[in-house]
Amino acid sequence: MFGLLSRTWILLISLALLATLAPTARSPFAYAEEDELDNDDDVADTSADEASVAEEGSKIEDDDTDDVKLSASPDAETTILFTKPAGAASSELPAGQLAEFLVGFTNKGNQEMVIETVEAAFHYPMDHTFVIQNFSTFQYFKVVKPQQQATVLYHFIPAEPFAGRPFGLSVNLVYRDSEGRIYNEAVFNETINCVEVDEGLDGETFFLYLFLAAGVVLLLVLGQQALASMGKRRGGGSRLETGTARNTGSVSDDGIDYDWLPPSTIKELNKSPKGSPRRSPRLRKTKAGSSSD
Repeated sequence: MFGLLSRTWILLISLALLATLAPTARSPFAYAEEDELDNDDDVADTSADEASVAEEGSKIEDDDTDDVKLSASPDAETTILFTKPAGAASSELPAGQLAEFLVGFTNKGNQEMVIETVEAAFHYPMDHTFVIQNFSTFQYFKVVKPQQQATVLYHFIPAEPFAGRPFGLSVNLVYRDSEGRIYNEAVFNETINCVEVDEGLDGETFFLYLFLAAGVVLLLVLGQQALASMGKRRGGGSRLETGTARNTGSVSDDGIDYDWLPPSTIKELNKSPKGSPRRSPRLRKTKAGSSSD
């Protein structure tokens, strides 16, 4: 009896365990299926998002391609000619002076083209992305009809401190066709040398000549003074002093000046006979003293 009860209890406990374990056994498989379905939905959503992003990116790229400047048009031909300074080669440009060149444009196509701008810049010869000096951008907006030519003028001034150094000069011509496509063509992209100008009289040379002229004048003045002093030393022993002659009749025939005498004495001397010798007051006093002795 006891064995039968124990078997019954064991059977009931096993059934209870199976009843409790059955739902938990199903749940993992159910959750796994749900996770797989969720993953599938996420993959579908991400693929849809990627497709929409790709479409938007392609639209943006299409929009950007409309604004991108192409390199050159097969229906256009360009040339460049440096005109100033006259006689200078295109590989050498004077620093600090005006440089000019002409850009020729030939429209070989069947539609109109518009020359918009011309720009130039100095950059390092080894690295064209490193710009040293940007020049002005000239706007023209000149219409060139099919099978016709046009010429535009551009000028710039290289910086004076760049003299004696090589630089890369790039000249870009921007134009567009009647369909709105924009082209950016490099008309000139070569290495040039900025040379120093030797013509003309600069400030340093002017002041150098001025100081040299002042030195020469100073030497001449010093030489004249030295010669004058030497002449005075040689003729200093025989110095003759003469008085000024007046037209008063006070100078006698023998060259004696009577200006220091009183007028009464001069009158007495003039009254004396012409044959009698004229005596000076000193002689008279001497004679008077000898007679008194």
